Amino acid sequence: MKMHRAKSYVLLAAVAASAISCGDVVRDGRSPVYLVIEQLLGSRGASTPGPFVGNLISDVVTNLTSPPPCSPATPCPNVFNDLGQVTLRISPKDIGALTASAPTLNNEVTITQYRVVYRRTDGRNTPGVDVPHSFGGGLTFTVPMGGSFTMGFELVRHIAKKEPPLIDLSFNQRLIQATAEVTFFGRDQVGNEISVTGHIMVDFGNFGDEE
Repeated sequence: MKMHRAKSYVLLAAVAASAISCGDVVRDGRSPVYLVIEQLLGSRGASTPGPFVGNLISDVVTNLTSPPPCSPATPCPNVFNDLGQVTLRISPKDIGALTASAPTLNNEVTITQYRVVYRRTDGRNTPGVDVPHSFGGGLTFTVPMGGSFTMGFELVRHIAKKEPPLIDLSFNQRLIQATAEVTFFGRDQVGNEISVTGHIMVDFGNFGDEE
């Protein structure tokens, strides 16, 4: 009898452990789809923003020569934010399941937030000393099932160029090379949380102006 009870307790414990493990897996990814970043690009900030490219050149100061009173002889220093652009699509986790049962609008994913974290290539990553502070932002767009969606966002904030370490680059020829880690957060149409992370190289410095 005692042996039977002991076996029962072991069985119950195993079932409980299995349930907890499965629950963690379910909470970590209940949606039948996941997000894929097709492209993550950046655009150098200016009065007329530059093209979106795969390696962002971030100018910490832009000297404007127009309109008056700005001129080539007396340029006006300005700070512009740098833009990012992401293209997202949805892919099913179980292709067979979604092939047998056609995807529905429930599988579309609405992005509501994103977060940017900067990391230097030399490993020195103290925010406000070695790299700009990380930040989060809100944005809203829906990635359709069977298609993709392209959306712009702020990749480098104005304020970051007014704070260390970027403001220090305004007065010297130093450069900071970093990777911007960008994570997008959203939910499918039945509330399952989904996120995806991409990376883009960013070179910070006081570069020549084209204004």
